[in-house]
Amino acid sequence: MNAPPDPASSASGFGPDLAEVFGPGQSDGGPELVQLLTPEGERVHHPEFDLDFSEEQLRGFYRDMTLVRRLDVEATALQRHGELGIWAQLLGQEAAQVGAGRALRPQDFVFPTYREHGVAWCRGLDPLKLLGLFRGVDHGNWNPADVNFGLYTIVIGAQTLHATGYAMGIQRDGDVGTGDAERDAAVLAHFGDGASSQGDVNEAFIFAASYNAPVVFFCQNNQWAISEPIERQTRIPLYQRALGFGFPGVRVDGNDALATYAVTRAALQRARDGQGPTFVEAYTYRMGAHTTTDDPTRYRLSDDVESWKLKDPIARVEAYLRRNGLVDDTFIADVAAEADDLGHTLREGCKAMPDPRPMAMFDHVYAEETPELAAQREGFAAYLDSFEGSHA
Repeated sequence: MNAPPDPASSASGFGPDLAEVFGPGQSDGGPELVQLLTPEGERVHHPEFDLDFSEEQLRGFYRDMTLVRRLDVEATALQRHGELGIWAQLLGQEAAQVGAGRALRPQDFVFPTYREHGVAWCRGLDPLKLLGLFRGVDHGNWNPADVNFGLYTIVIGAQTLHATGYAMGIQRDGDVGTGDAERDAAVLAHFGDGASSQGDVNEAFIFAASYNAPVVFFCQNNQWAISEPIERQTRIPLYQRALGFGFPGVRVDGNDALATYAVTRAALQRARDGQGPTFVEAYTYRMGAHTTTDDPTRYRLSDDVESWKLKDPIARVEAYLRRNGLVDDTFIADVAAEADDLGHTLREGCKAMPDPRPMAMFDHVYAEETPELAAQREGFAAYLDSFEGSHA
């Protein structure tokens, strides 16, 4: 006897049709997308996340994103010239990162992936310290405590567990829910749509929900996990996954710096108030390659890239500023000149970085050197001494 057809299956045998699952308009973020500035640069309002922005804030978003894009473009060029071993591009994701970065308070702590150059900028980290990691002269030459910005995490999704543990720590230190704006803290954990399929990320969700940890899970859904499209990562919009773990999720236009700022600001405050975790899905697009070793033309359509160019995060802020008389050509030219200066600083600073001493790799393995490490140090030093002109 033949079994009745499964209503959840489709002719392809891979489950329900994605158009039915995601709903109309989902390819553009869907009707649930929180947006405060349209791609054309028109100000719109949202019943839950609307904010009033000062002229200084709006000009600041434009400046931040322009300089962050220049950092990305210069680093990509440096890699192509052999000055960096690899680079993880953020082209097109400037609003998602700057909006989230500017929503932080000084006492909040950030756990990044390897692509959060814009958040690092907002935290005041010298961009040259980022280049040192990708040049291979160090493993991330900054003290996370100085700017409350963790070292880049290369292992996909691992930082979400670190973030949840740190959040549980500040909760137990009594730095959550006191009502003191300068004391209460939150944690911002960044990851991508591909990382959402990792076990570490889902385990972090469980711990955060179980312990009501003050952490905001910030997912930059740039549509591609290297060459795998979002359709192969999930059968529902990513932000809806949060409900299964028992905390709220929200999808925001990741190309809208205003909306990203407003949503992240609200989620961080919710965490500081002791109301637990939030999942923020910044719906954006990776205009460049996954890294400089990747060739996206092999797996995605140029038409998609061209359509997302019309949603450029910097262009929409500039359009709004100009339309409302908040900037003039002089301001735009001044920011462009500042970007040129930054580019020069990055090029010259990167090339001037000294190669590390071979023996330096033993310096910070443990707080106190173990006998085994001492033996390894001595053995390697003897090996280096066997070469003429060795400089340990």
